[in-house]
Amino acid sequence: MAHPNIALIKYWGKRDEEWVLPAADSLSLTLDVFPTTTGVRLAPQAAGDRVLLGGQEATGPAQARVADFLHLVRELAGRREPAVVDSRNTVPTGAGLASSASGFAALAVAAAAAYGLAADPAALSRLARRGSGSACRSLFGGFAQWHAALDAGGGAAADRVSLAEPVPAAAGLEVALVIVVVNAGPKAVSSRAAMRRTVATSPLYRPWVASSVQDLTQMRAALAAGDLNAVGEITERNALGMHATMLAARPAVRYLAPASLTALDAVLALRERGLAAYATMDAGPNVKVLCAAGQASQVAAALREAVPQASVVVARPGPGARLVAGDGR
Repeated sequence: MAHPNIALIKYWGKRDEEWVLPAADSLSLTLDVFPTTTGVRLAPQAAGDRVLLGGQEATGPAQARVADFLHLVRELAGRREPAVVDSRNTVPTGAGLASSASGFAALAVAAAAAYGLAADPAALSRLARRGSGSACRSLFGGFAQWHAALDAGGGAAADRVSLAEPVPAAAGLEVALVIVVVNAGPKAVSSRAAMRRTVATSPLYRPWVASSVQDLTQMRAALAAGDLNAVGEITERNALGMHATMLAARPAVRYLAPASLTALDAVLALRERGLAAYATMDAGPNVKVLCAAGQASQVAAALREAVPQASVVVARPGPGARLVAGDGR
């Protein structure tokens, strides 16, 4: 089982597609909502891998992506048996709500158990990264940083050190993330396609990466100091900067919907009222609002009023990925 994580310092762009190595470090918060539960059962007599997503047989790219990941696991384990994967998401898939992060983190834990791979968190984080980059952070609860390992270059050398690890925060820093789901459907442009287009064509991409490196350094300091306002300010500017790079891509990638802008305006209004509320967005139209845990219900109520057509969910820091009874067998 694994939970999604929402990046406060975004992962957007790879420097090595084959090994899933990012252009810069990122930092996230694992949530206590929307878990993915995945079981992996070896099927030695089967002709190939079988993948069930939400109880339905997966085909096409979805099946192929899971099968490719299982092939990697088998190579690492020195095994050949096909498997049956049964994965159930409680988060909308492909809507910019980190379904691939929870999905591949859960698959990594379950597949490693089924095939007898080492189960230490560092090895599992590296493994999950190969399925979906942000999945490496969902191995850990609370705040986590994914190291880009730029000094190691690319390929196998960087693979050994590009992983996530927990990030400590001041004991008094108690946060919540209010999720405003304005559209739970799959987006028209996938994150992978949007990322590639942005990296290849946006004139704002490289400057944003450079600023993101500075954002991460400042974010680590703000977390250590327990400064919620600084954490929020850095979170919001990093996310809006990422969306600016997409809007400058050619052709532009636009995930912002009218309801997204309404939610962003509501967050500004909350700050004008004195609440520490700061927005972030991933590759999709849905808005997440970082706030003090004690003000989460007030923030959620204001967002429900501002965006009545949206579904509003209050999340708090959640646990890392873990094996539960029946996950891997």
